[in-house]
Amino acid sequence: MNAFNLRGTWAIFTRELMRAFRTAFQSILSPVLTTSLYFIVFGSAIGSRMPALGGVDYAAFIIPGLLMLTLLGETTSNASFGIYMPRFTGTIYELLSAPVGVAETLIGFVGAAAMKSLILATIILFTASFFVDYHIAHPLLAVGFIVLVSSSFSLFGFILGIWADSFEKLGIIPMLILMPLTFLGGTFYSIEMLPHPWDKIAMANPIVYLVNGLRWTFYGASDVSIGTSLGLTMGFLAICVAIIAFIFRTGWRLRE
Repeated sequence: MNAFNLRGTWAIFTRELMRAFRTAFQSILSPVLTTSLYFIVFGSAIGSRMPALGGVDYAAFIIPGLLMLTLLGETTSNASFGIYMPRFTGTIYELLSAPVGVAETLIGFVGAAAMKSLILATIILFTASFFVDYHIAHPLLAVGFIVLVSSSFSLFGFILGIWADSFEKLGIIPMLILMPLTFLGGTFYSIEMLPHPWDKIAMANPIVYLVNGLRWTFYGASDVSIGTSLGLTMGFLAICVAIIAFIFRTGWRLRE
């Protein structure tokens, strides 16, 4: 049995993390500026005319949704680009020939994605404090849920980066599928506000469970129970791990 390659894991982790800092404007500042505009428009301009939702001020109510909107897009895009570029330049063979297994590779990529997400979430929450007063009812659970979601979508982005054979395909799913689903996933409203049958149809959107899971950690109440949100997110993570293990075992797209 081969020993765990801690040095290889650390090398992948630091490379991916440093890549985010080298492109700090795109990876960190740009999402923060975009989220600040959402707070100004929806939180201040529109929020002052909106009633409280579940006893929570509207401007505070949308914070978990905006945070999830940014994290899903950035985590998926960063992870997909991180594995696509080595394939595009041909340096993927260095990774495949290195004494680094699937577990070390995934821990390095996912660990870096989770760390970037926590840094980004911290900056966004700090920025939000300038626009609205809010509190986090379960801070440790909120951190754990953010790490779980960012890890899951880092793996999803990893799969996307292996599947894509062009820069155009690299952006199709984040822009044309993931972002619309997030906007329709209760980011700016409660599912209970939707008329029948749209409230039932909305529950088929998987992003609803992510947004509401994070909202529960903030305010202790949401449209979906935290247990359901955690269970579905962990199930999605397990599926992504299984797919990536299959990819590395068969070499699909990696050795083409």
